[in-house]
Amino acid sequence: MTINQSTRMLIKPSDAAAWISCPRRAWLDKHQPTAYEPDAFNQLLSDRGLAHEAAMLAKLENQFPVAQATSFEHTQALIQQGTPVIYQGRLVDERQGLVGYPDFLIRQESGQYQSADAKLSLSENKKAIQIQLGIYRRLLGNGLPAMVFLGDGRTALLGDEVELLVDEFITSMRALLELEQQPPVRYSHSKCRICPYVAHCRPEFEAREDISLLYGVHGKAADALTEAGISTISKLAASTIDTVPDVPYLKGSKRKYRAILQAQSFLSGKVFPLDKVALPEGTWIHFDIEDNPLTRTRERHVYLWGFLLPAYAKDNFDYVWTDDETSDYEGWLGFLQKVEAYRSLYPSIVLAHYSNHEKATIRKYAERYAMESHATVTWLLGQDSPLFDIQNPVLNCLVLPLQGYGLKDICKHPDLVNFQWENQESGSQWSVVQFNRFLSETNPRERQKLKTEILGYNRDDVVATRHLELWLRNFFD
Repeated sequence: MTINQSTRMLIKPSDAAAWISCPRRAWLDKHQPTAYEPDAFNQLLSDRGLAHEAAMLAKLENQFPVAQATSFEHTQALIQQGTPVIYQGRLVDERQGLVGYPDFLIRQESGQYQSADAKLSLSENKKAIQIQLGIYRRLLGNGLPAMVFLGDGRTALLGDEVELLVDEFITSMRALLELEQQPPVRYSHSKCRICPYVAHCRPEFEAREDISLLYGVHGKAADALTEAGISTISKLAASTIDTVPDVPYLKGSKRKYRAILQAQSFLSGKVFPLDKVALPEGTWIHFDIEDNPLTRTRERHVYLWGFLLPAYAKDNFDYVWTDDETSDYEGWLGFLQKVEAYRSLYPSIVLAHYSNHEKATIRKYAERYAMESHATVTWLLGQDSPLFDIQNPVLNCLVLPLQGYGLKDICKHPDLVNFQWENQESGSQWSVVQFNRFLSETNPRERQKLKTEILGYNRDDVVATRHLELWLRNFFD
């Protein structure tokens, strides 16, 4: 089988990730692809994925003869020869319009081949994985389930249960390929800001005052509002609770009122209070963690538990650090000891953090080490917990001129908190990349430099929550 034309317009398993994220992204990938370099975090994931694939290749090579395919024709020749394992096989069915590149094709006793992919994921239930492996099954056409070598060491099988999802994907992709113009879509802050086509799409969203640009307004709500005649942010801003209809994800007077204020805030830059913020009394200690999801066990390892103590200057930054996951338990105990010491110093302690991540992580660590009954743990997670999520009063009491209510969104805004991190590139994913570089670095000076950079980022995070606390207090004075 000779493939003369480009395979770009054929449907590939790797198209699934773009299709799940956004139909326009899938269309642009086919019709107007843009070249882009992955950021450091995604490059790290890619490198780890390749390392996982290489490990599975080595494991198979210890058990069977393995041949690497170099073309579609070579793959078919290896299949005809009955090669036990084909690495990086290439499969195509022009009639179905499908092409795929499974990591492994493994020959069974029946002589049929079973596809297998190595995935860093801990779950075979992700749609992109199910579609990819389902496409391989369809290309092989023998009914055998596909195998997934998961990041936690498990091997999962995917069979006929994925067929309906694969059908949906193929039908939708065929329809997208036939479109001459890009499909209409709504803005999604979480998806669009990391999309390589954001610079292409955002001017259109802004020009038409797309309602989905507003925080908390789901795309389906924007569609329904448009059908009701509220098609722009300006029209929503001029609406009242009575004139906004009940639509999906925007029902009830409270949600409608907030959406209207969000539109007004977007246009004016003003902050609208919904309720007075009630901050707990006591001695505040600001708290933030950094954790690594890319461990050998795939259990998140908190490598840094950071605190900002009174008098809240940079020199008042305190922390517990562990060099790698083998010291995970020691780090956890060090965290508990720090908290116990702070409690002795400040009986009315408030451990302030931003978002639920810190509290959820403490709960997971307590379960991991069977310490749910530990006195400090029960205090941290009980009814009289000193933990205070400062994001809650922000979300419940304020409407801000923002599209996202993350800590950096609020604190970096020049008309809000106006706190700037020393390293503008730093962030949670940046921290993971730096820590994994720390793990692989052998030069002591370079390791110390990386550690210092991570500590500086975490310190700025807790200083930022302190500045947010002061801003909230001043705003409601």
